[in-house]
Amino acid sequence: MAALRSVTISKTLSPPTGPFASWLLNPTGVIPMSSSSAQTYIDPNESLAEGADREVIAVNQRVFSGALGYAIAALCVVYTGFHLFSMNFYPIETWVYRLSHVAGGLALGYLLFSARMVSDGTGDESYSTLEKLLFWLGGALIVLSMGQVVSMLVLNDRVVTGAPADKYIYTLGYPLIAGTVLTMLASWMAPSRDRGLFAPADALLAVAAITVGAYIIGHAEFLRIRAQVFPHPNDMWVSIAGIILILELTRRLAGLALVIIVGMFILYGFIGPWLPGVLYHKGYDPARFFAFIYTDNGVLGPTTAISSTYIILFIAFAAFLQASRVGEYFINFAFAGAGATRGGPAKVAVFASALMGMINGTSAGNVVSTGSLTIPLMKKVGYKPQTAASVEAAASTGGQILPPIMGAGAFIMAEITGIPYRDIVIAAIIPAVLYFTSVYFMVDKEALKNGMQGLPRDQLPKFSVLARRAFLFIPIVILIGALFLGYSVIRAGTLAMVAAAAVSWFTPHKMLLKDVLYALEIAARMSLQLVAVCAAAGVIVGVIALTGIGTRFSSMLLGLAGQSQFLALFFAMLVAIILGMGMPTTAAYAVAAAVVAPGLIRMGIEPLTAHFFIFYYAVMSAITPPVALASYAGAAIAQSDPMRTSVESFKFGLAAFIVPFIFFNNAAMLMQGSVIDILHVFLTALLGIYLLASGVQGWLFGRIGWSLRVVVICAALAMIASGWLSDLIGLAVAAVVLLIQRGVITPKTMARGSD
Repeated sequence: MAALRSVTISKTLSPPTGPFASWLLNPTGVIPMSSSSAQTYIDPNESLAEGADREVIAVNQRVFSGALGYAIAALCVVYTGFHLFSMNFYPIETWVYRLSHVAGGLALGYLLFSARMVSDGTGDESYSTLEKLLFWLGGALIVLSMGQVVSMLVLNDRVVTGAPADKYIYTLGYPLIAGTVLTMLASWMAPSRDRGLFAPADALLAVAAITVGAYIIGHAEFLRIRAQVFPHPNDMWVSIAGIILILELTRRLAGLALVIIVGMFILYGFIGPWLPGVLYHKGYDPARFFAFIYTDNGVLGPTTAISSTYIILFIAFAAFLQASRVGEYFINFAFAGAGATRGGPAKVAVFASALMGMINGTSAGNVVSTGSLTIPLMKKVGYKPQTAASVEAAASTGGQILPPIMGAGAFIMAEITGIPYRDIVIAAIIPAVLYFTSVYFMVDKEALKNGMQGLPRDQLPKFSVLARRAFLFIPIVILIGALFLGYSVIRAGTLAMVAAAAVSWFTPHKMLLKDVLYALEIAARMSLQLVAVCAAAGVIVGVIALTGIGTRFSSMLLGLAGQSQFLALFFAMLVAIILGMGMPTTAAYAVAAAVVAPGLIRMGIEPLTAHFFIFYYAVMSAITPPVALASYAGAAIAQSDPMRTSVESFKFGLAAFIVPFIFFNNAAMLMQGSVIDILHVFLTALLGIYLLASGVQGWLFGRIGWSLRVVVICAALAMIASGWLSDLIGLAVAAVVLLIQRGVITPKTMARGSD
């Protein structure tokens, strides 16, 4: 069963490996991460962030060279270019566009990612008899079905509505599903092979993915109507094959958690007639069920709509920042500004991870990319390994709530709710500032407690030199400016991408044609996980839409909570966190929004507040024990205990678990209301955040004991609540603690006062 092992987020740091890369550092294409890297001398004349923009290679990712490498790179460039061209110049019919997005992503995913871990030059190149048998039999069936699809499309002899049930079933439906399953078994049975070797079985799975996409594209005009009523058997078998391919690629790229959850939802679609209460439904015919799932009600629905537009657009933007080394400049700028302060590398992690995490859309992935630089440096100045990992995990996770990009969360929220994107971004400003201010105060207090210093100035980039390159922030400024001037998200993202390439011409790292091609290449590779995850989440959305479980769950939520909105929000928080454990943010929020949000809105909670509430907890599930993916990624780099790291990450990100309940009670925190109300809530909450960090870390204006820590935390919560009475209470309590610390109030003076 080792072949079925889930591939985790364990990764190694690697330089650009594609043919369009402008530099290579070693022949293997992999640079193992080591804690000893923190001991190397930092040459201030070189970029301190050197390597931060390098591509992260997964343990099961193939890295091709030579002619095959150029061929795969060209496919990646075409994939990204197709999306950018369609979004900006030549819009394509919705189903065709989304099916091309999913099918192309699946095909590239199978070509680039193995079913199990690959090796670097020590793989087993032999094939067992059973593996050969499964491969040749499965391959023959897939090729047969592919040929049938090509034939029917070329000859215009499609499976029209009302066609006989057995039409092409023996040359398309049965061969495709059987060939997909047999070939997948062959890929599971394959031993660990060299990272640079081509895998024939996975290439056949890529052909199967293209076959599924071609069939549904060719029959889209029929499926829009018949999929929900009387689908043809071929529709069912092709859809099943497509869902299997989506789930297997999701397992390879994101682990088993989401696959298991999707499997449970699919199972629910058939066992509903035997379930009690709110879970009951009448059941569905398999043909109708699976054909429905692979329409714009499910796989091709809102999650794929987002991944095929906004997500891939901003991943391409991140790739251009990476290829032009503008992203490296951001990190160097943070080092120059904060690296010499106490606990400097931790503060750099807060700023750099926030910015990069906002763009790249995955908490764990951002931890690996920026954490490989910041975590060793945090350990160097005195942070414990688990603390260094926790700071990086909390900061990288917070990038998902930082406007204007919010790791694609804002775009999904706009798609689901219909609320204008600009309103969502504005609403996110104060909570995001409070979160990162909280993490900053936390790391500062940690440094104060332990007497830490920053990095020596002579080992840091010179701020004066970097300040003269402040024009490298132009892509971000253009992005924000274009959005607020009313440009569409797609146009704003494209302009920012072009700006990233343009500003590179004023640096030593000019983006030439090969660098542009490299950016397009890595954009495709970076997007594959989210393509698979969003398609898998679409299966869940489709099951919810078909069975109506979302509406019934909302009714149950209302029943459990009675008329208590607070209790309903508490249940919603638990659901969002549980769904988010082991799932990427995008999928977790999409599912939680479909299941929980309708009930909250029916209770009278504003849609913006309800969706922000769910989104925050879906994001923070990445640092919530016991399954905290971002924390685990940081622990792998810091070589610390994963569970202790996740608990400490939770502590650093504590503000994000409090703020959603506050903006439920006070809409001014979401920029709703008068300027006076907004300023009041922001300033008092900011002071509350400072007190919260002081209480959690046990340091206000010096060390404080547990009794005073509890008092300070209570004062902090009163301040964050942002009511005039609660603010006065919080200020009074904080003032008393300050007087106690300063020695003004002592047991002796209190006794004298009582006399």
